[in-house]
Formats: sequence, C-alpha cells, structure tokens
Amino acid sequence: MTDPKKKTVTIIYYSDNSLELLHEVVKLPQNKAGRVMIPASFKIAKSIIAVCEGEIVILNKLGDRILPVGEVV
Repeated sequence: MTDPKKKTVTIIYYSDNSLELLHEVVKLPQNKAGRVMIPASFKIAKSIIAVCEGEIVILNKLGDRILPVGEVV
C-alpha cells in the first residue's frame, strides 16, 4: 500500500561537478500544503531545475548529442 504522506517525484538537476543534466526518482514526504520536502542532504552540490510528479522517463535531454572535441570531424 502507498504511504499517503509520501509522493513519488522525479527531480531534474545539474550537479556542481558536471554540465550533464541529471535526474533521480525519489519518494519524499509532503507538507500540509501537499508540497514535497526535499532534504537538505539531497540539495548539496546540486542546482534543482524541476520537480515532476511521478516517475518520468526522459527520452532526450540537453547535451545528449554533444560529441567530445576529439570526435568532431
């Protein structure tokens, strides 16, 4: 059974160590207004771009087709 006080979300973010757009699916507690509460420990060294309801599948993202300089002809 699903915990009604927790919500599954997909968080899209940049890591401070990379330019790659990353995402993670997590189950987080909600406050009384229904907003998810992202722990401070998760936010360390990240710039959060979006919080999406549910588990999403990202088909393409910014930078997926960028080739390293050595591979450009």
